Amino acid sequence: MVKTEKHRSSLLMFHKPRGVIVSRSDERNRRTVYDCLPHWVYSDGWQPVGRLDRDSRGLLLFTQDGQLLELLTRPHTISKTYDIWLRGRLTAEHLAQLSAGIPSRGEILTVQKIILLGTAGPKTHLQVIIDEGKNRHLRRLFCSLKDPQHGTPLKVIELKRIAIGPIQLDIPSGAWRLLSTGEIDELRMAAEKT
Repeated sequence: MVKTEKHRSSLLMFHKPRGVIVSRSDERNRRTVYDCLPHWVYSDGWQPVGRLDRDSRGLLLFTQDGQLLELLTRPHTISKTYDIWLRGRLTAEHLAQLSAGIPSRGEILTVQKIILLGTAGPKTHLQVIIDEGKNRHLRRLFCSLKDPQHGTPLKVIELKRIAIGPIQLDIPSGAWRLLSTGEIDELRMAAEKT
């Protein structure tokens, strides 16, 4: 990519692979998102819009625009959609608890919407939409619920962010692309509606 092309967009989409950390550097020399992206993302000060933990993968946005960063990371401003596999079965009782909010470490963790996509043996496949991103939000949320058959905590075994507001993840793992002006306008409008 020619250097001048990167300035045509204020947002970059990256499909973060599992095992990569969202940090500018790591004292333990683990692979960071900046190791996966062109050198100018780091040198020109592009910042991640939110986080995904090391074990999670999926859509991560980067920007140099401080106002846009603040808008998109403000709680209850923009929804984020995740594709999740749980070890354990999610019940109607669990769904009621999730609707009410789950206490965890002095906070109440909430979801906007849960769509059950199916089960496979002892696992549950679902899609979850949230509009805030507390530290390890979804992992803590489901871990606080017990599998009805075994009495063990539900465990997130696969977590992939597939959308932020209207922006859908559409590139393979490890790939990146700049967002179009239209996509940025659509995202900004969705965030400013709240």
